[in-house]
Amino acid sequence: MREPSPLEQLEEITMPWYVYFAYFFGGAFLANALPHLIAGVSGQPLQTPFASPPFKGLSPPAVNVAWALANLAFAYLLLVRVEALDLRSWSDVGVCFLGFGAMALQCSRSLARLREQALP
Repeated sequence: MREPSPLEQLEEITMPWYVYFAYFFGGAFLANALPHLIAGVSGQPLQTPFASPPFKGLSPPAVNVAWALANLAFAYLLLVRVEALDLRSWSDVGVCFLGFGAMALQCSRSLARLREQALP
């Protein structure tokens, strides 16, 4: 049996594009779960897709906890079940971190806008 060439070895290591797509959105769902979970368990209302009007009104704490748990379930599916996230791989963690960071920035902008509207 012959030894695989370096190019063949690289092809074996390279993951399909959809795995990185899953890691990015897994990180985003993980980041989105945090504000909803924190607001829910602290008894504070926060905007969710189920509010009236959607994404603008406030949902009760129990809805926020449920939405956080749904986000955590999606993050688990994307980060572990599609292909297990290798915490020792810079590329895997980096893509997940990019998704987490993008969603964290979006959440901060959205929550700041909501707070500005609440002020008289």
